[in-house]
This record gives sequence, structure tokens and C-alpha cells, in this order.
Amino acid sequence: MAADSSQKWILMTTAQTPTNIAVIKYWGKRDEALILAVNDSISVTLDPQHLCTTTTVAVSPMFQSDRMWLNGKEISLSGGRYQNCLREIRSRASKIEDEKKGIKITKKDWEKLHVHIASYNNFPTAAGLASSAAGFACLVFSLAKLMNVQEDQGKLSAIARQGSGSACRSLYGGFVKWVMGNEENGSDSIAVQLQDEKHWDELVIIIAVVSSRQKETSSTSGMRDSVETSLLLQHRAKEVVPKRIIEMEEAIKNRDFPSFARLTCADSNQFHAVCLDTSPPIFYMSDTSHRIISCVEKWNRSEGTPQVAYTFDAGPNAVLIARDRKVAANLLQRLLYYFPPHSDTDLNSYVIGDKSILGDVGVEEMKDVEALPPPPETKDQIPAQKQRGAVSYFICTRPGKGPVLLSDESQALLNPESGLPK
Repeated sequence: MAADSSQKWILMTTAQTPTNIAVIKYWGKRDEALILAVNDSISVTLDPQHLCTTTTVAVSPMFQSDRMWLNGKEISLSGGRYQNCLREIRSRASKIEDEKKGIKITKKDWEKLHVHIASYNNFPTAAGLASSAAGFACLVFSLAKLMNVQEDQGKLSAIARQGSGSACRSLYGGFVKWVMGNEENGSDSIAVQLQDEKHWDELVIIIAVVSSRQKETSSTSGMRDSVETSLLLQHRAKEVVPKRIIEMEEAIKNRDFPSFARLTCADSNQFHAVCLDTSPPIFYMSDTSHRIISCVEKWNRSEGTPQVAYTFDAGPNAVLIARDRKVAANLLQRLLYYFPPHSDTDLNSYVIGDKSILGDVGVEEMKDVEALPPPPETKDQIPAQKQRGAVSYFICTRPGKGPVLLSDESQALLNPESGLPK
């Protein structure tokens, strides 16, 4: 019998899940409890090498209760969203037998056994970089593997959705659509992969982290206020997004960057317009966010065709998608010119992720940043003022793959002997 606390075994699984950035935004729920959206959304999964959540889940008859640690601190699992995910996964658990370790768990045992969960984000939590999306996707994916759940990713995405809406999109790599669905129980509100990460691998993504502080208005309460008070949100969900979804799927399929950029920028701007149209109004972007938009718009117009798309989630951080690596190097050059770091900053911690792009820009140390020439599109005007220190750091990344299991035990976040954080 597995749930006999005299037994000393611990069974563990560790997984890594990427975050995603929506290019057609999810904003507004038609059902708060089940987290059902008022419109479809489309996202790009980011390379987990640079932005991901790692989660270790463990089960043992020695554990007295379900416990969780996030970034090293114990947090409560009593919230409805965690409980929904745990309940849904437990109800689908299958039996497990491991003769070598002397472990036998029946389907019934899973109801009595407790789990320990440790989760770590390699990027700021709750700063508008979709940490809850990666977090809940990783929780559901790793628990499903631990409990031998025999469901496909689509079904798992419907469970992750009940933790955080956009989490359903982090169960796939590449380009992903969250289908809002029509059923009242949410059974058809799932994520589907449109294209994998290799489909459009020329794209390069640079994230300007303007602030890694927690935001003042959480997405949950902001969305609720928008649904209740914004007429623009109703119009957006009914009239605008359905057409944009069709156009965006087409643009991604055909790797049509001008259409992709136009739709991405327009949808980001409309999402923030909905936030302003909410009562009381919600301000997620900052002056620095607006300056970054202005810099990209000016450059795109001077080239005659879009080079870069920008999108902002519920926070001030800019996600900039460049059409190819050469454009990405030109983009980083502009960003470093307009938003140089403080002179005592280590360049190595100012540009993180795929640092090789710095080589393409010809920047090796701080004095190279100071020597960057003004972008050609500023020539006729007074050169724009530099905003030193306005950006905390840049992350260079690309579209990436979906969740993976980590078999190397040294990467586990829980101790295999005690089941407590290492």
C-alpha cells in the first residue's frame, strides 16, 4: 500500500517550461472561476534557455501536506487556482509501479498522497513577463508526468488554463493559439500549436526590461475592471480580434513579416487603449515604454517597411521582434544608443540571453556603447536625448520549444532524501 507513512521512498520529476508573449492579446474573462477568455489569442513561445520556469514535484508517504516553494520562499497552496490544478491532475492520475525502488501507487492512493513542489523562474516574477504562464504550465506538466496522467497536451492545456489563462499557451513551442471555445464547462477552451519553433527561425526577440518590480494593478483585477467598464473591450472582442486572428494565422503561416508586425503593434496598442478605457484607468506602460515605441515607429517608417514589431503585456517591458538577425543587431545598436546603462554597469549583466548579438553590433565594453553613432533616421532632427539607466537590462532571445523533462537529477530543486528544497 503506497500511502503507508512507514515507507521512506520519494518519487520526483523535474521539468522546464517556457514563457510566451501574446501577439494577439488575451484580456478579459467570460468566466472568472474557469478562466475562460472573451476572445481567442495567439502567442510566440520564447526560448526556454533564456526565459523559463523549472519545477520539481515530489510525492512520498512521508509528506504530511501539500507544500510549495517559489524562488526559494514557501508559499500557500490554498488559493483556488492551485487547488483547481492539483484536483484536476489528481483525478486523472494512473497507477505507478517501480519494482527497483519498491514503489507501488494505485489510482486510489493518489487521493491520499501529498506532494512537494519547488519552482524557480529565471526572470522577474509578476513584472509583466508572463511568469505565471510559465509557472502554471510547468506545474501542470510536471505533476502530469509524476502522476502518470495519460492525457495529450491539449487536455493538459485546459487544466493549466485554470491556473493562469495564458499558461495554456506555454504547453507548446513555436506559435500557439488559445481557442476561447464555446462550452460553458470550458472543455473546448484549449491551446493548439499553429507552427513549431523551426517554422520561422529567422526571428530574433529582444526584451527591454524597463522594470522588474511587481506591477501596481494585477492582470486579474485589471481584466475584471475592463470587462465591467470598458466599451472598447466589448467592441474589440466581438469585432476586431476575430478578424485579426485570421490575418495573424495567415501572416505566421506565410512568414509575412510586414503583416505580422502591423498586427502585433496594432493589437498591443489596442490592448493598452482598453486599459485606458477602463474605470479607473490602468497604466501599465511607462514613459520609457512610449519612447521605445517612438524609436521603433520612426525607424520602421524611415525604412519604408517594418523591421521590428513591438508588443507590451500588462507591464512596461517591451518585447521587440526583429525580422532577422541583421535587423536585431541594428535594433540593439539603437536601443543601446538611446538607453545606455549607467557608467558603472557591467555590460555582461546589461545584455543577457544570447549575448553573441553584441558581437554583431561591434560592442565589447562600455566605451563601445558610448561611441555608438546616432541612428541615421535622427539626422534631420535634433538627436533624441539619451535616457541613461531607464532600462534595467535587455534579454536577447528567439522563438523556442515547449516543455521538457529534465532527467539530470542535479537540476532538481528538491532534495531526493528529504523532499525539501536544496
